[in-house]
Amino acid sequence: MTTRGKFQCQSEKRVYWNKDTRVYEFTAVCNDGTPENDRFHKYTPSGAISITVDNPNVILEPGKFYYVDFTEVQ
Repeated sequence: MTTRGKFQCQSEKRVYWNKDTRVYEFTAVCNDGTPENDRFHKYTPSGAISITVDNPNVILEPGKFYYVDFTEVQ
């Protein structure tokens, strides 16, 4: 079973040990009056994700929204 969340990228931080490494911080979408965000907020009213990315081809932008899928590993 897959569970989908909708998160907004809040920040991008470069780290000192590698020029391609970035840390991204995300928070769950809020109830802002848009139908889709209201629906996601109903089931995930709060949440935070922090990821470290070392792949120069992965570019995430602060302020943009992203779907995050959670699928159990069998």
